[in-house]
Amino acid sequence: MNEPALEQLLESEVAGAELFIGEVVVRRHANGGFELRHRDDSAAASLPEEVPPSRTIEIAKFDDAGKYRPLRTAPTLRRGWKVVASDTASLIAVLDALYPARLAVWRAWRLGRLATTPLRDTLNRQSGIYRAAARISDASLDELVRNFCRSDGGCLRTIFWRRDRTGEVASTKLPPEKFDPAHDQTGRGEKCIPLLCQEACGLLVSACAEAVKSGR
Repeated sequence: MNEPALEQLLESEVAGAELFIGEVVVRRHANGGFELRHRDDSAAASLPEEVPPSRTIEIAKFDDAGKYRPLRTAPTLRRGWKVVASDTASLIAVLDALYPARLAVWRAWRLGRLATTPLRDTLNRQSGIYRAAARISDASLDELVRNFCRSDGGCLRTIFWRRDRTGEVASTKLPPEKFDPAHDQTGRGEKCIPLLCQEACGLLVSACAEAVKSGR
C-alpha cells in the first residue's frame, strides 16, 4: 500500500474551518486556497501587512522587537501579518518557511517511522568546540533542558527524545505535557499539528557545551 503524501495528510487535517500549528492559524478559503495568520491576530478584521508566500521566511527571522530568532520554534513569532497560499503545495512551503522541517517530521510520526536520538548520543558525537558538551552532568542537564526547552519562553516543540539509552526522560523538571503530542504547547488548549522534536537541536548542544565550560 502506498503511504499518503504530506499533501494528503495535511488536507485531512485542514478539512475543517481552521488548522493550528505552533503560533499559526490556517483558514481555508472558499476558492480552495488558505490564509495564514498569527494565532493572536486570528480575530482581527484587517492586518497591516500582507506578505507574499515567497517572503514568508522574513516573518520568521525576527520577533516583534526586531530581535533575530535563531530558534524558529520559539514562542516569539512576530504578529501583524497574513499570508495567502493558493493551494496545498504552497501552504506546505509557507509552513516550512515558518517551521523548517517540522511537517516532514510530523508525517514520519503519523506513519510510525519517526526515529529519535537520545540526548547523550547527540552530545557524544560532537567534535571541535562542542566536544565539551558530552561532559555535562545529568543534574546540569536536568536543569538546562528545563530552562532551554520549556514551552513558555523556550521552545514550542513536543520532546520525543530521551536523555540516554536507558529511556530516562529529557528533564524531570518539565511537565508531562511537554512530551504529549496532543497538548497545545502554546497553552491555548486547541487541537494542533504538533511541532515534534526527535533530536536535540544544535542550539541546545551549544548550551550544553557552554555550561560545561563555565562550570555550571
